[in-house]
Amino acid sequence: MGKKGERGAKDKSAAQEEEARIAARRAEHGEEEYVCSGALELDFPELCARAGLQEAPRVVSRPHPPAGGPPEEPEGAGGAWPAGEQREALSALAQIQAKYAYFRPAVQVELEHEDPKSAREVFIRSWKIEEKMLGVLAKCLPALAHLQALHLWKVGLTDPAFLSLLPVLAACANLKTLVLEGNPLPERSFYKLVSEESSLAHLSLRNNCMDDQAVLLIGQSLSSLRSSNKNLVSINLSYNHITDVGATHLANGLRLNRSLLSLSLAHNQIGDEGALKLAEVLGPFALTHTEVVERRRLLLEKEAQERGRLPQRHSELKGDRPASHVSSTTIDKLQTAKGSKAVIKKKEPTKKEEKGPVGGAAPAQPPAAPAAQAKKEDAKQSKKAVPPVDPKAKGAKGVKLGSKDKRSQILEVEQILEPTEMMNPLLEPAEHREGQVFLQGNRVLIYLNLMRNHISENGLKAFLATVEYQVSRIIPGGKGPTGLLRLSLAKNQFPAESKTYSRIQELMGPRDPLPRATRPEEELLTAAQ
Repeated sequence: MGKKGERGAKDKSAAQEEEARIAARRAEHGEEEYVCSGALELDFPELCARAGLQEAPRVVSRPHPPAGGPPEEPEGAGGAWPAGEQREALSALAQIQAKYAYFRPAVQVELEHEDPKSAREVFIRSWKIEEKMLGVLAKCLPALAHLQALHLWKVGLTDPAFLSLLPVLAACANLKTLVLEGNPLPERSFYKLVSEESSLAHLSLRNNCMDDQAVLLIGQSLSSLRSSNKNLVSINLSYNHITDVGATHLANGLRLNRSLLSLSLAHNQIGDEGALKLAEVLGPFALTHTEVVERRRLLLEKEAQERGRLPQRHSELKGDRPASHVSSTTIDKLQTAKGSKAVIKKKEPTKKEEKGPVGGAAPAQPPAAPAAQAKKEDAKQSKKAVPPVDPKAKGAKGVKLGSKDKRSQILEVEQILEPTEMMNPLLEPAEHREGQVFLQGNRVLIYLNLMRNHISENGLKAFLATVEYQVSRIIPGGKGPTGLLRLSLAKNQFPAESKTYSRIQELMGPRDPLPRATRPEEELLTAAQ
């Protein structure tokens, strides 16, 4: 370990010396810091030259496979193709050249439209990203305003290079998809891509030699007792070395995660034990002692907020502050209150009724009457919410409508009061059975791929029970989580004539949004993820 540390320190110092030499050369020749234009085909070569990279990969448009039509006519042939073997040879040669051109070191770019500044996806395949190249990418990638997806396939990332890549990914404002495949990391740092702060929505980590320990860290990042990832929608962990232990870690991560929709674990070593754990978390599961304690704490906190809501409403109704100005503190305290909109709507007429009718006319009642009426209203509001007051109603003749600005300001306050945060899963409806607390289970996950694992008939039975439960909980035409819509279990260790598997297929068939007759084979789907 000491030798490795010394070697790493030497490499780092050498890199720093190289950067200092480059900076000195720029200062000597009067070179200014390069400002990226947002067009990768211009920025990338210039930055590579400034970094001292002699043979920089080319920036090219991403090649697409031919649609199956005949090749173009050869030049100088008078519009006629040579017949027989010559034509076949030319066609085969063109295919070979296209194949090797696809894998030649290059930065492949897919544009959103013809504008060179509209790079939507960047592909880097089969060439090593070293430290200097990483510095180049750190400058040009964040400048791509339309960049949504980054594909890195077998680029020889090391753990230090991966850690240097993380801030680059965070600086890409619109990046939602990261494909990082064929890049094993000995220190198992992939979980940093699934942190609570990560904004990635789609992540593919196929073929990275990930073991159960690496998956443990990912499962903990998906959700824990106090935090969970709320942005990741799909994760692909196929073609790795995940066993029943790793599947259990992922199942634990799904307990309190309510954002992940798709999980692929195809081509691993998951058996019945892992299948049982995954099936269990998708149906009713019992909370652990620690989770029960946290649930009670959250319930008490919620109850305290409910109790503290009423005095706050009374003080707002009786305060001297104009109704059209509501502080941010008040908004925060009213966010979770039922009928909070009604309180704000009621407040403006109450103030203006005290001022009297429009035009300065004398009030119809003595000055003390509105105050007594306000006290009665306060007493009533302790039992029920105040309904919104319609300015056009009979009892509101003395209400001044106010300007458009005031009305729009109230509407803005009402929009802020709409609940936007996801409810903690521990506060979901629960059942108490035999001294235990059961949640309804994760019904947000809609796609689970377990093809080509080691699942037998016992694992199938567990998934059948889960699917039957989820189907029974669906309300026709209702809103809310639907549960699994696709469950891929083919190529496992159960007989082809398994009745359990046939029953699962029968239940899942009507739920699958992709009809089997119009979609490619499961194997092709897995390979395309």
